[in-house]
Amino acid sequence: MRRQRFQLGLLHVAVAMTAVPVDSTLNRVMIKELALSATLVAVLVTLPYLFSPIQLAIGSFADRNPIFGRRRTPTIVLGLLLSAIGIAIAPTGAFLIETSKAAGIGISLLGFGLWGMGFNFATVSYFSLASELSGEQNSSQTISTMYFMMIVSVIITGITLSRLVEPYSPEVVTQGIWMVSGVALVLGLLGTVGLEPRAFKPSFVEEQVPLKTMFHFLTGNRQAVLFFGYLVLLLAAVLGQDVLLEPYAGETFNMSVSETTRLTSIYGVCFLITLATAGLLEKRTNKRTVAHIGSWGAIASFAVLILGGAILSIPVFYVGVVLLGLAIGLATVSNHSLMLDMTTTQNVGLFIGAWGMATAFARLVGSLIGGVVRDVVDQFTVNPAFPYMIAFGLNIILLLVSFTLLRRVNVSHFRVEAEQEGEGKRPSFAKQPL
Repeated sequence: MRRQRFQLGLLHVAVAMTAVPVDSTLNRVMIKELALSATLVAVLVTLPYLFSPIQLAIGSFADRNPIFGRRRTPTIVLGLLLSAIGIAIAPTGAFLIETSKAAGIGISLLGFGLWGMGFNFATVSYFSLASELSGEQNSSQTISTMYFMMIVSVIITGITLSRLVEPYSPEVVTQGIWMVSGVALVLGLLGTVGLEPRAFKPSFVEEQVPLKTMFHFLTGNRQAVLFFGYLVLLLAAVLGQDVLLEPYAGETFNMSVSETTRLTSIYGVCFLITLATAGLLEKRTNKRTVAHIGSWGAIASFAVLILGGAILSIPVFYVGVVLLGLAIGLATVSNHSLMLDMTTTQNVGLFIGAWGMATAFARLVGSLIGGVVRDVVDQFTVNPAFPYMIAFGLNIILLLVSFTLLRRVNVSHFRVEAEQEGEGKRPSFAKQPL
């Protein structure tokens, strides 16, 4: 199982590496250096997440239809190829917007679109495979391994890319992103070699379930709806800041492209620290409590980021970044572990697809809200920090609302509902602990 965890980690590493240039470099360059609207940048960066419903179809199709004897590997490979090609195209489109807006936006849409499709194909497939290979008892260890490797790679990628883009020029940035894309593809393909056992060949092939039927099955499960809503609110807050944090540092504290790119590495080191902490906490308490601790930590980090901008203090800003990394680390491990628990044996791909769709939709909502709020508030103030501070304040509100949904989520109830939904029965529950 150790080898399998390592290979699953390589897959997570590959997809995460393709996201680093988007979250730490391109968004900053487009907003500050190219002076593009934050709303336009948010649309480009998050447009791929509109494709997230396809994760349901991908997961469900793969559950029932092996390709060359494998259920997950073919879609993982396709996803890796699309992600690598898309992120290699993206910087060309971004820099072209300055001289030819229509052509630049068109190429950017193509690049970010390919990356988004690849993200959806790859993530639902390797998380489904992680659930199948690990089982409920080992899911936390698998998730911790995958995220440990991913964050180490993000730290290294962030440090390397920050050096590759110095001194800043469009050509240097583009070449740096191409290098990241190539390395990510190679690592991802290595992760697939010998990972998935051959799928059992059924005596008959089930008819493919229509997308409408899948949505009905999911929405008929009250616990699934609650968990989906919780994930959207939580992740819209903690992931939506990705599009704003580096521009905030650049506009408020006049940090260079190289300095803001290195923020990803600082955040990553803090994330690593909490990976070990999350594992220890889960031995002493349940996953929901760990998720609560992570969310409260995120609230504190946004408050500190706001304070840093209000008093124009770079040290306070860095404290906020550190707290954000620590908090998101706790929240990520606990909530991804919950995602693996919130599945059933018969429909692993379907439910993992649903939680992946919630994650993607949350990024879309969080980034768009942040970009729009930043642009709107910017029209009424000369203080460059104030629009970002308002956006971070909205993230705090989203986190507080998410608590009300998490308190009502119950894994045992979810599974009973999922089984009885398949039998056409309405479940009835007594109160049980998570």
